[in-house]
Amino acid sequence: MQQSINHDIILLDCNLYNSCVWLSIFWIVCVIISWVGSAFLIDASLEAFQTSAISFVVETSYRDWNTRFPSIVVCEMRNMERIQAIADRLWGEDHDFAMEEVLNEIGYFRGESYHTVNECAGEDMAENCFFDNFTAYAELVRSTCMETLEDCYWNDKPFDCCRYFQPMETELGLCYAVNSLQTSAKVPIKLNMISNKHTGPGKLTITVLTEAYVYTIGEEEVPNLITPKSDVLLVDHYIAYKRHISIKDIENDPEAKQVSVSQRKCRFPDENNLNVHRFYSYSACSVQCRKDKQIKICNCTSHLMPNTEPHLKCNMSGLICLNEHYEDLTIVIPKWSVGRRGVVCDCLPSCTEVDIGIVHDSRESIFDSDRRYSTIEIQLSALPTERYKRNVVRGRLDLVVSVGGTTGLFVGASLLSFVEIFYYFTVRPYGTRYILKLKRNVGPYKH
Repeated sequence: MQQSINHDIILLDCNLYNSCVWLSIFWIVCVIISWVGSAFLIDASLEAFQTSAISFVVETSYRDWNTRFPSIVVCEMRNMERIQAIADRLWGEDHDFAMEEVLNEIGYFRGESYHTVNECAGEDMAENCFFDNFTAYAELVRSTCMETLEDCYWNDKPFDCCRYFQPMETELGLCYAVNSLQTSAKVPIKLNMISNKHTGPGKLTITVLTEAYVYTIGEEEVPNLITPKSDVLLVDHYIAYKRHISIKDIENDPEAKQVSVSQRKCRFPDENNLNVHRFYSYSACSVQCRKDKQIKICNCTSHLMPNTEPHLKCNMSGLICLNEHYEDLTIVIPKWSVGRRGVVCDCLPSCTEVDIGIVHDSRESIFDSDRRYSTIEIQLSALPTERYKRNVVRGRLDLVVSVGGTTGLFVGASLLSFVEIFYYFTVRPYGTRYILKLKRNVGPYKH
């Protein structure tokens, strides 16, 4: 009888043991599945946070908008009368006329210097050649603001041209810009160039006294060697130009600045990592690319390059090098182009760049026997009815909520749970050992 009871007890223990084993295995499998599921969802949340944090939408609530007029930049293209006067002053009236072409290339340098190399780098060198300090000669050649602009109007109201068209150093030389962030002035003076339902489409009218390039660009952009031709007016004498443009702005969510640059894939103007200009833009970044490539190839850079130390500006041998590598330094190519000549510029767009379209261009001949000039009228064809909006759809708080919800659903854990795990394996064993040690040292408590 006793043996039968012992046998039943042993069977019961075995059944309980097997049940506990299977329950333990089931529990471990459930825990593993929960952790794996949680890990997959957290990884998906992190991936979405990194790659899909921003969304673009089109807004059409245009009745409430204030539209900023784009920046207008005037860069002198050439002034042969002034060059002739400077050459006469430097070398006398009987100078070699080929030196006027040299002065023209130095003053309005655009990457090539055929006449300079031909006249001053060969065996038959011209008599009055100069071999360095090209910046000083460029400053002599280029016209001042008062010699470039006059009679400026915003919405048919006159304003002081040279008060608001401020100097801007560019890789094309000294230009004059209105409504731009990139001017050389420490405290920019801005004209209130706002268009809305109360003012109507804005219109800028200026008179240009020299042959010039007139750029219509965003306020953070700069004129450069690769500015699209559609953004540039080639201004000659005795012509009245009219250009009608359309604008689409980009409005940014206030939280967009809290998102990293790699996530939103653009930079705000004040997130500048360049040294050629004070504010970031795609065009400023491309100028920085060319500067770096010029220094890498020729150990110097163009004498017109903005914000460049004098010892880094090219002398005659450097100018010859820039001329020889013209295609390598001026043509922008994508980074996957193998074997092509050019410079790779892996530049991000500006977060505030504006989409400017040309609606209509026209020109008419004018003639004034007393002087040479041209007039330019740039006008919004209509108030914009659409603009882009950059929204943050997955911010840092969204990531925290997503990760917390996932761990709570699959694991039943919270931040406090992880604190308890840390406490259980670190603080608690140390505290237990400390109390036991204290009891051994003190001994039993006696009344």
